[in-house]
Amino acid sequence: MTGIGAAVPRQGASPLLAVAIALLSGTVIALQIVVMRIFAVGSWAHFGSMVVSLAMMGFGLTSVVMCAASGWFERRGWAVATAALMLFGPLLVGSNLLAQQIPFNAIFLVSDPAQKWRLIGNLGLYLLPFTAGAVFLGAVFLKARAVFARVYFADLVGAGAGGLVTLVSLYAFRPENLILVPLALWFLGALTWLAWRPGRGAAALLALAALVAVAAQLALPDMLGLSRLAVSDYKGVAYARKFPDARLVYENASPFGFLEVYSSSYLHFAPGLSDNAAFNLPEMPANAYLGMYIDGEGPFGIIRNLSEKDEAYFRYLPMVYPYLVKTKPDTFVVQFGGGISTAVALRYSDHVTVAEANPEILRAFRQDQTIRDFTGNVLANPKLSVVDYDGRLYLAHTPRRYDVIDLSLADSAGLSNPGGFAIVEKYAYTREAMESYMRALAPGGVLSVTLWNKEEPPKSVLKLYATMVEAARAVDPAPVEDRFFAVSSYLSTTTVLYKRGGFAPDEVGKLREQTRALSFDAVAYPGFAFDTAQVQPTLQAYRNGIFGDGGAAKPAGGDVDPTAPPDDPTQAAEPPAPAQVPSTTMGQIAWHALLHGGWGDIARDYVFDTRALTNDRPYFAAYVKPLDLPKVTDRLDLFQDEWGYLLVWATFVIAVLAALVLIAVPVVMSWRTIFSRYPGHFRTILYFACLGLGYIMVEVALIAKFTGPLGNPTISASILITGMLVCSGFGSLAAERFLDRPRAVLPVVLAATGLLLIGYGFALDPVLDAIGAFSYGVRILACFAIIAPPAFLMGFPMATAMTWLGRLGKEPMFIWAWGINGSFSVIGAAAVPILATAFGLSQVLAASGLCYLLAVPAFFAILLPGRAAPRPVPA
Repeated sequence: MTGIGAAVPRQGASPLLAVAIALLSGTVIALQIVVMRIFAVGSWAHFGSMVVSLAMMGFGLTSVVMCAASGWFERRGWAVATAALMLFGPLLVGSNLLAQQIPFNAIFLVSDPAQKWRLIGNLGLYLLPFTAGAVFLGAVFLKARAVFARVYFADLVGAGAGGLVTLVSLYAFRPENLILVPLALWFLGALTWLAWRPGRGAAALLALAALVAVAAQLALPDMLGLSRLAVSDYKGVAYARKFPDARLVYENASPFGFLEVYSSSYLHFAPGLSDNAAFNLPEMPANAYLGMYIDGEGPFGIIRNLSEKDEAYFRYLPMVYPYLVKTKPDTFVVQFGGGISTAVALRYSDHVTVAEANPEILRAFRQDQTIRDFTGNVLANPKLSVVDYDGRLYLAHTPRRYDVIDLSLADSAGLSNPGGFAIVEKYAYTREAMESYMRALAPGGVLSVTLWNKEEPPKSVLKLYATMVEAARAVDPAPVEDRFFAVSSYLSTTTVLYKRGGFAPDEVGKLREQTRALSFDAVAYPGFAFDTAQVQPTLQAYRNGIFGDGGAAKPAGGDVDPTAPPDDPTQAAEPPAPAQVPSTTMGQIAWHALLHGGWGDIARDYVFDTRALTNDRPYFAAYVKPLDLPKVTDRLDLFQDEWGYLLVWATFVIAVLAALVLIAVPVVMSWRTIFSRYPGHFRTILYFACLGLGYIMVEVALIAKFTGPLGNPTISASILITGMLVCSGFGSLAAERFLDRPRAVLPVVLAATGLLLIGYGFALDPVLDAIGAFSYGVRILACFAIIAPPAFLMGFPMATAMTWLGRLGKEPMFIWAWGINGSFSVIGAAAVPILATAFGLSQVLAASGLCYLLAVPAFFAILLPGRAAPRPVPA
């Protein structure tokens, strides 16, 4: 058995070593965040989410190599760590710079085979620095295994601190130069390492490596005409930059996104504007919009301060609907965005309250002189009050009641941006949010929700319809048939009105008149007559169009006068024009079934998942039903707006295959010489697999959960990652006190962790709802307090098991176990969105709890002593 003294030199417990490990672990986390930001700004966010998998894959690959050559790494571990450290900095800069020169375009990922290789090239380049970091940490862990709990403490706390430092640095660096943040952490870590373990010429080598890395980032691109951050030609901001008269008005970098504002005469952002505006207005407002882009996505239209003459333009926007039935209302706008809904509300309301959770948007409108002049300093309008946090949270707890509540076009240029979108939480549209909006209405008040409707077949809008009807029935169990009015515009927008107490006949008449005048399609209103004979042909046509050879449904239809102005009474008495396109017919089918019964059968037979959004499943995503996934592999071009979801499935499959390989290779290569001497290897796999799955699933699920009360995913991630890693680090340190009693202590810790997480899954939502009523600082502290107990306990299992593998002389299994943990973390990260979209985030937390419970019986295999090596048989 290898003794502690042989495994770790006396310097192993040095504070300098701990600081070096902390800084280098912080570098790995910082690099993950930076590369994710680079993908989000330059391409699409769901490709950036693969970076977590890349990092953990680097750890898995390193474990395979180190396990196969454990003796060599045991002898040369410190030298290997130093060499990997010297390469880490130049690799993280060089790999990023080279990746930006590969012309990868997500739009053509399916149609152009070359794009797949370019994506692989991108990911392969980014794998290099993560592998260098993994080699450094792996070598240090192996050499310092006897004091692993302390080393692991430094690793976790350093990673948490590195993530927090990186998030703060988002205020100071433009996206193309964010790579300097992990580079600076690497340099500080390398200096600390050399102070602990100096070597001949090492300081000069470090200085050279740092100089090469900095020069490659700051000087080389300008010298050779290279791009530091290549933005896809198909991102919204790429179009704006190419307009002949484009001018950058404003830009700002922060954790809330890289915000850019452009002016151009080519910007005609008119969300849902009726085509009839061009026929009926004497003159369209000229240069009416600035384009605002966040991480390259957009535009969010910033509307000019229109004159009274130009304000007639508002009558042709879908946001005008609630003001047809409410005169001079007290209005609440849930999200300010670019200010279009607020401008419409100010035109028709007595007073407007508007909320905006992104402080950088408010800063731009308040402080930039160009934007202030363009908008007439809209935020200083005496009729306007501003709530500087999430409107959903404000309405859930305010005693005030409003005549109109408006939630319009809160998602940039659409939920189905070209190239797909990441699976992100849309808490503003959940059933619980809709219930809050409806309860915040005054008697007779109107909730107006306008959503982009650019999908054919329809997906997002059907989820919206189901969500709003479920919410209405939860708020008031009385029949809801007279409370909804819904219109849509083909491949543009859909607007749903909900009125507390129901619409009166004269109000329905006004709304139908407006719908006809705008040439929109009515899909639901009190008394709407729907021909149910269209149901099955439409559903079957969609299924044939997606999964067979059939075409889309083509309901019969009539004509409507496209030039009728909004106030033309001659159009009011005629019946609504029949639907002209299948998506409108599908909307009518959905509303008829939701209001009059039969929605369960319709939803079951429809080609896509149309379940309502909830706080537990807040996703406008995952439309393809899991059982239908095998049917879409040969027609991916039909699912561009699902690439984020399909990529998660692809990542999951690759992660499972990779994990099996990374587990099997060391066993196959070393079974006779190493693994046959160590009993309990299958339970060892189970134990570390459970830890990897359980930890990452908790982390990813709670980031999504905390976005609810904190109102911002970036802040949620910073609190969650920092809190979990730091608390787990202290748990690892505390585990040292109980290392001599593992059989008695660790099963209790594992069971307590599992039960606590299962309890969180069932009880956390009401707690998070209550937290939303507190001040923002208290909310942050409360979220930190929530995560602290399980995170502290989750620091025990890894530290205890790895230390005992070292004490028992199981060096190959020590490295192998570390790789198993990393490999199954990849699986867990990919599994969370799959489980969350199918079953909910609460079930993800419950599943993570079960992982820790399953680890209880597996733990005892860790403590089994190794068998003596067989003696050679005499010749």
